[in-house]
Amino acid sequence: MSTEMNLHRSHHHRPADTLNRRRLLATLGLTLAYMMAEVVGAWLSNSLALLADAGHMLSDAGALGLSLFAIWMAGRPPSPRHTFGFFRTEILAALANGAVLLALAGLILREAIARIATPAPVRGDVLLVIAAGGLLVNLVGILILRGGRHDSLNLRSAFLHVASDALGSVQALLAGLAIELYGWRWVDPVASMVIAVLIVVSAWGVLRESVSVLMEGVPAHLDVDRLRDAMLGVEGVVGVHDLHVWSIGSGFDALSAHVRAAPGAGKDLLWRIHERLHHDFGIRHTTIQVEPPSQPEPLRPSAGL
Repeated sequence: MSTEMNLHRSHHHRPADTLNRRRLLATLGLTLAYMMAEVVGAWLSNSLALLADAGHMLSDAGALGLSLFAIWMAGRPPSPRHTFGFFRTEILAALANGAVLLALAGLILREAIARIATPAPVRGDVLLVIAAGGLLVNLVGILILRGGRHDSLNLRSAFLHVASDALGSVQALLAGLAIELYGWRWVDPVASMVIAVLIVVSAWGVLRESVSVLMEGVPAHLDVDRLRDAMLGVEGVVGVHDLHVWSIGSGFDALSAHVRAAPGAGKDLLWRIHERLHHDFGIRHTTIQVEPPSQPEPLRPSAGL
């Protein structure tokens, strides 16, 4: 006997998606406007730290644009070819954002090493003014995006872009102070190297989580043993095997399993299993195959093979 129960998340636009789209649009406008100011400021001051921050803002703009596109794609209904819909577009956008950040960090490090070998004159006053303005813009962006970062890996990657850029603005600001007060030109490339390291750190977590989702790994907030124990705790369940859990997209976890039912388990067994998984773990998409108690356990391959 094989029985299945599925509960799908709506494939239409969610209120959270509309709010996240507005957050991203507002932050994108701010980022593009001040990026141009930083490019001009970097040219006037000859500051690599400021140019690095402008480059980071350019990657922010690209990340925000990708995130907007991903939200639009995720809201499209499923098709006969893409039966789960397009939720994974958000994960692909997060992966692309992380990769762009790593490439940007490499470029900044290379230029910073060259600047340390041959320091260039830098106007600390211009650097100070532009970096302070950039920090203010990034702080506004952080306030706009922080509300949705826990619900979407895609939005979290955009949030990390802006947050790491804010730290970059702090570094540029400190570099401007050091140059203006003490004439330490070497601080500019060193600050750029610190910015690059911050970029790598922020990108790594997003890349790792994105790859885990695409490889259909167990979501970090779920534990397979706890899931199995919870299912075995449902009255009428005497065995659980072939248990799989993965993420379709941000906030959309799925589970499939084979369950051995006790005699007289009741017709509502599937519903009770689903309710336990939904209530305790937030899993709303379940596919359960129920097997009669007389069916033997499946053979498992030997560990030595």
